[in-house]
Amino acid sequence: MSKKVRVAIIGVGNCASSLVQGVEFYRHTEPSQFVPGLMHVDLGGYHVGDIEFSAAFDIDKEKVGYDLGEAIWRGQNNTVAFAKVGPLGVPVHRGMTHDGLGKYLSEVIEKAPGSTADIVKILKDTGTDVVVNYLPVGSEMATKWYAEQILEAGCAMVNCMPVFIAREQYWRQRFEERGLPIIGDDIKSQVGSTIIHRVLTRLFQERGVKLEHTYQLNFGGNTDFLNMLERERLVSKKISKTNSVLSQMEHEIGREDVHIGPSDYVPWLKDRKWAHIRMEGKAFGEVPLTVDLKLEVHDSPNSAGIVIDAVRCCKLGLERGLSGALEGPSSYFMKSPPFQVSDERAHELTELFIAGRVGAKCISDPEADHAPRPSQDGAADTQPLAARPAEG
Repeated sequence: MSKKVRVAIIGVGNCASSLVQGVEFYRHTEPSQFVPGLMHVDLGGYHVGDIEFSAAFDIDKEKVGYDLGEAIWRGQNNTVAFAKVGPLGVPVHRGMTHDGLGKYLSEVIEKAPGSTADIVKILKDTGTDVVVNYLPVGSEMATKWYAEQILEAGCAMVNCMPVFIAREQYWRQRFEERGLPIIGDDIKSQVGSTIIHRVLTRLFQERGVKLEHTYQLNFGGNTDFLNMLERERLVSKKISKTNSVLSQMEHEIGREDVHIGPSDYVPWLKDRKWAHIRMEGKAFGEVPLTVDLKLEVHDSPNSAGIVIDAVRCCKLGLERGLSGALEGPSSYFMKSPPFQVSDERAHELTELFIAGRVGAKCISDPEADHAPRPSQDGAADTQPLAARPAEG
């Protein structure tokens, strides 16, 4: 198997721009260097510079037919530029629309003429290893259609969107039957609103504070937030973000006491996102305890390093003959993995996966993938942390 990671991209938006820029930015980084957002410069024998872009698909007239290295700057893309990217020799092909173009996006994006390209043939002809799904939120039919093409082409998949593929038994089984790995669903940023909310929720739980009310409000100025003005497209996104946070609690909280989700579109913010988190709980003596937090990030670069790690984990899965959902990496990189564990445990399992000490099913079937946990005295504790199955 090639010592390169051949990656195809579905949806050449801001996230794709940050991913392409990131690979170029860190291409010659020394493995011993610390790189913000990456677990390792060299991950399982694959350097960041081993990632090659093999194909790209979009429906925007401003991007289809252009080289990927140029297309990332075109159309409605407005993320920060932090690396120079020259021609990559990778044309952007006309993709499938289905439900990928919502009401508000259709007002600013004109579809490219012509029919959908032969996705399967392109993926095969380009020797693609891993396909990254960056379709807009709410692209339920389009994501499932592309998943079928990916299966037919024999590629691994990183599903960055909140359309549940890796989380669902039907799709996991499809990937297992084809002998292909998948990491999903819904990318968890390096330090984003969801990971911060999860960690604080876990902190409340472990320090004995009873969380009674919480909200997370997000707004930004990229096309992701414009698209999410169409509330009907938000169903899976709200499920994903809400369950990701609530999975860190051991006591029940009423659904009316939790609000987590995108809130509004502010054009002048461009690719910046502002998140407001509030948590109200009861501490010792039932005395109130409140946390108010504001986070400001450049939205798309915040997840690019996670995807660079995810595609390399998928390549390791292909190399090792693993199939179905890679449960350790999925639990660490994604908001809605097949099984929820603490972020500390997810990180540990991902490191064990990279080292080759566990395989795909290290959470749902710990007997098959022996994942020792260090105890306080340094001995191995082989009992896995209780995993919570995905809800929805």
